[in-house]
Amino acid sequence: MEKTSRIESHPPAGAEERLVALGIELPRAPMPAANYVTATRSGRLIFLAGQGPMRDGKVIHRGRVGTELTIEEGYQAARLTILNSLAILRQQAGSLDRVTRILKLLAWVQCDRGFHREHLVVDGASDLLVEVFGERGRHARSAVSAHDLPFDIAVEIELVAELDSDR
Repeated sequence: MEKTSRIESHPPAGAEERLVALGIELPRAPMPAANYVTATRSGRLIFLAGQGPMRDGKVIHRGRVGTELTIEEGYQAARLTILNSLAILRQQAGSLDRVTRILKLLAWVQCDRGFHREHLVVDGASDLLVEVFGERGRHARSAVSAHDLPFDIAVEIELVAELDSDR
């Protein structure tokens, strides 16, 4: 599988500047799909609800990775999912430059029994976080399989980040 990411450990001064350098424009922050909030804070920690590969309220990557979608399509689904997460993070923090560390991802990959490459799919999210935040984007993570996900999305990812202050 050929990766499309361009990982660099030392991005320019801030995450916002790095997004511009990478030519990435964040989508509008998604709205909740049910009775929950997209993010909640406790002190300097911010917990993002699970997001999926959506654009303007529409599923972009639907189906099971390994049968209906290739690993590369799953990788792109994880990347789009993290773009949605970053849009929410920016909305909540005011700027991605306030992020001092991405702490944890929990990712589910919709796939059939016997698929054992969830980690390669979720690299789409992890690679993008390192591209944007450099070393501050390296994180702990879990990548697990799911038989079914809401709206038939290919991946769902939760994110936990630390901000520079609790304001």
